[in-house]
Amino acid sequence: MTVIMSLVGMVVLVGIAFAASHNRKAIQLRTVLGAFGIQLFFGAFVLYVPFGKSLLISISAGVQRVIDYGNDGITFIFGGLNSDQMFELFGGSGFVFAIRVLPVIIFFSSLIAVLYHIGIMQWVINVLGGVLQRVLGTSRAESLSATANIFVGQTEAPLVVRPFIKNMTSSELFAVMVGGLASVAGSVLAGYASLGVPLEYLIAASFMAAPGGLLFAKVIFPETETPREALSKEEMDEELDGQSVNVIDAAANGAASGLKLAMNVGAMLLAFVGLIALVNGLFSGIGGWFDFPELTLELILGYLFAPLAFLIGVPWHEAIVAGSFIGQKLIVNEFVAYLNFAPYLVDGAELVLTEKTKAIISFALCGFANLSSIAILLGGLGSLAPSRRQDIARFGLKAVLAATLSNLMSATIAGLFLSL
Repeated sequence: MTVIMSLVGMVVLVGIAFAASHNRKAIQLRTVLGAFGIQLFFGAFVLYVPFGKSLLISISAGVQRVIDYGNDGITFIFGGLNSDQMFELFGGSGFVFAIRVLPVIIFFSSLIAVLYHIGIMQWVINVLGGVLQRVLGTSRAESLSATANIFVGQTEAPLVVRPFIKNMTSSELFAVMVGGLASVAGSVLAGYASLGVPLEYLIAASFMAAPGGLLFAKVIFPETETPREALSKEEMDEELDGQSVNVIDAAANGAASGLKLAMNVGAMLLAFVGLIALVNGLFSGIGGWFDFPELTLELILGYLFAPLAFLIGVPWHEAIVAGSFIGQKLIVNEFVAYLNFAPYLVDGAELVLTEKTKAIISFALCGFANLSSIAILLGGLGSLAPSRRQDIARFGLKAVLAATLSNLMSATIAGLFLSL
């Protein structure tokens, strides 16, 4: 029954995209079926095939080892505040987000900047992007951008194709937007892992987001124009502007960018968690008039999104909890959702979720697809191509829809193979 539900969920998700399509007659089956095939194959390989599962675990262990190296720098700055003795002193309150999570973002941002400077990241992106381009028939620019989003965020990935952006077709621009919203930055992925979210699920979701984003982008906004595939000499020179002088400069610039990101995340969480507490206080007071003081925003979102959670494979008795996290991610952001999801991942949790449900939630939340990200896209992508700012604003809501469907498809595929 769970397998059938997952299959139904996949059909419904694609059906939603088809219903929202800008031009149904222009949808290219090669692109759609190819993207779905890659997403499905990757999910099967890392979640069902024994060798693939072992490989994913090994990669996760390697990434975790890298994160541990970053903890050496954190311990150097904060000393014992980053040790397990904090739990002995304060119990569950010993996990200090500002010390355990935010500095990891700074370290990972610096590391990624170094990998970009020495050319490793570009090589990986070009290889994977080339595969997507050949298999799906998508343009070079949108394929490279989708691949870059596996490793960096929605504002950094478009830099890979910066000279193309101002002359992109509407479909290409939409695909770039969806790719950024359907994925997460490698730096914040490390932050989610520090909260206790299984790293192997986060890595798998990041890779599945590349074909998944293109799948739903090309259903909702199929290509009807001819994309550019080459750059002029002036545009190539523009692409080389702003590169770091050396490795040290790259590491420093990456750390500075990571600091800005970490401060933004910290400020955002401080504000949003406080505002949600305020809203919950109001809801509790209103609920008290009707002898229901337990009324909260999370509970309302849980009931609203429970059918969607059930559709992607969550058992009905856990659908309200899962739906609440999906709603928080869409309405607020994924960091708040993961922060509230983290207590369900520890031993002795108040409500014990099945492993399948934990996996589905982990995949469903792994993306920047939320309403506030439209403003981030306007600021980031819009600054790279000011002439396309109106298009970015116009495509915003549909891009969030496409990216959300991509995240939910990855979650549905994960639930399918974990049920077998």
